[in-house]
Amino acid sequence: MAGLIKREDIDEVRARTDIREVVEQYVTLKPAGIGSYKGLCPFHDERSPSFHVRPQMGTYHCFGCDESGDVIAFLMEMDHTPFTETVERLAARIGYELHYEQGGAPNREEVGRRQRLLDAHKVAAEFFQRNLYTRQAAAAQKFLGERGFDQEAARTYGVGYAPQGWSHLLQHLRNHGFTDQELKLTGMFSEGNRGLYDRFRGRLIWPIRAVAGEVIGFGARKLYEDDQGPKYLNTPETQLYKKSQVLYGIDLAKRPIAKSKQVVVVEGYTDVMACHLAGVTTAVATCGTAFGAEHIKIVRRFLSDDSAGGEVVFTFDGDAAGQKAALRAFQEDQRFVAQTYVAVEPHGMDPCELRLARGDVAVRDLVDTRTPLFEFALRATIKEYDVDSLEGRLRAMRACAPIVAQIRDPSLRPAYARELSGWLGIETDEVMRAVSAAAKTAQRAGSGHAGPGPAGSGSTGPGSPGPGADGARSRQRGQEPGRGAGGGEPRGSQGAPGDRGGSPEESQGPRPVELPDPREPVSRMEREALEVVLQVPDLVPHPYWGHFESAGMTYRVHQVMHDAVVAARAELGEQVQGGRAWLEAVRNHLPEPLHGYLAQLSVTPLPAATEQQVRNYAVGVLTSLVEMHINREKSDKLAHLNRLNAQREPDLYQRLNRELLDLELQRRSLMGV
Repeated sequence: MAGLIKREDIDEVRARTDIREVVEQYVTLKPAGIGSYKGLCPFHDERSPSFHVRPQMGTYHCFGCDESGDVIAFLMEMDHTPFTETVERLAARIGYELHYEQGGAPNREEVGRRQRLLDAHKVAAEFFQRNLYTRQAAAAQKFLGERGFDQEAARTYGVGYAPQGWSHLLQHLRNHGFTDQELKLTGMFSEGNRGLYDRFRGRLIWPIRAVAGEVIGFGARKLYEDDQGPKYLNTPETQLYKKSQVLYGIDLAKRPIAKSKQVVVVEGYTDVMACHLAGVTTAVATCGTAFGAEHIKIVRRFLSDDSAGGEVVFTFDGDAAGQKAALRAFQEDQRFVAQTYVAVEPHGMDPCELRLARGDVAVRDLVDTRTPLFEFALRATIKEYDVDSLEGRLRAMRACAPIVAQIRDPSLRPAYARELSGWLGIETDEVMRAVSAAAKTAQRAGSGHAGPGPAGSGSTGPGSPGPGADGARSRQRGQEPGRGAGGGEPRGSQGAPGDRGGSPEESQGPRPVELPDPREPVSRMEREALEVVLQVPDLVPHPYWGHFESAGMTYRVHQVMHDAVVAARAELGEQVQGGRAWLEAVRNHLPEPLHGYLAQLSVTPLPAATEQQVRNYAVGVLTSLVEMHINREKSDKLAHLNRLNAQREPDLYQRLNRELLDLELQRRSLMGV
């Protein structure tokens, strides 16, 4: 490892470097008096130039923001490179040999080889760019034009064309004095029985640049049907090019990222170009690999990822693969202090397609309407469950609780718990208890940085198979996983009592019925309503029969009883009388395991003595049942409303609002308000 650069060498590099030449790579300078130049400051927004450079002094100063320094400080600020690397770059630029102390100097041969590789890439990039404007590159020109990129855009991003043939680039670089041994190390060539040949042939070419702007590799897109290679072909791993440490577009985006404290991660070269041209100049893309830890290190340099935070926005296609990729990004979220977001176009368009279809504003709006990554992960997990049923919402809550438990900022957890409560229509206290339980489970399992998933499921992420996927498959079979046919679970959690599947155990006979807990308020209310209609059907006023039939029940056992009562009344006529015939008619519509429960409900004493008291009691019980049913429907619709995006689904949003209003009017009419 190299030691410290000697102080006298640092001074020599500083003295020999023309600061004006370096600054003019970033700022347009105009004469401003004897020995002075000025331009618009690169460190802050301004309309009139206040940034001054004095080459004789080797310094710069901005009278607007008070930034000042020498050529080393300027490059460190612009390129976000460390001190030693900056001095080494400047030394290489002027051909000065550095000396080191407190350690060995960098391997001179290695430094020389690296520079030769950089030179070869620079010459190759210029070769590709010139070829884009030849007659042979018609297919490449058409490709760019169809995606909304003109010649100016192609020049800005250095886009080029690799001509068809086996040795065009090879001969060009040989003519520039590069040896075959050097060319082998560039990754731009393959080797066969007859020696080297061009790796990129008949393809559209994007130069991939390092942070400082040097070309270190290429990405190539197939243009012709007879090309048997992959759609995209990148430079393989070389001394210069490590795909896990490269972000396409970072050379152009680094200053906007540092200025805005935001980086937008897209999926392809054309997406970067489209974003930049649309005004989202903080866009970058990975090169043939997922966004990972090494990329985070690069981004952090520009975001100043500290307590002040910043934003990382991932854009993915709206299809299933894109959503899966977004959930994978969730795994890396713990590495950021910056806030992480997801921007997914609902119709599956990437930024390039979106710009072509709807213009620059649509691309900017996509980023502006980003969703926090935690919210996206929660919503994606909820989609795995049948939230139209109470049991489905409970399962969704249990799957989402570990995600909320992972939020680094403790002050955000209650806020997301309240959001989750609203989306699912479950009390906030119950959600918070589930979150606390998930956090304790994670601590016991020692999985502080494991991906989110249902507690105890072993899931490595919200998109991974687990109870959510199993639940979805089980719903297709008509039964939730892991449950018997008992009635203790809320409605929607299983098949009807007495239903038989195909397993040997099920075919041996009816299984025991698990009844709802009579102490639970909802269970007690439903039970009391059933007792009334079974024992004194003739004392229930006619309008309340309509209320009872439309109300439905929460618990599956009670819903089966309810349906049997409705069917028996339709069979016997509306003027039914209590007694043996009535109960026998109900029994005929019940599965055998519930005959005992029917008998129990039919003999439970009602808390009333006279006929009028019984009538009043029946009215009160059924009124409470219907009110509970209306409130449950309101809660379900409100949860659905909370899960919606009003801008993307305006018609459904308005319909749900109207239905909520109708339900409230029904409730007020019932209560006589």
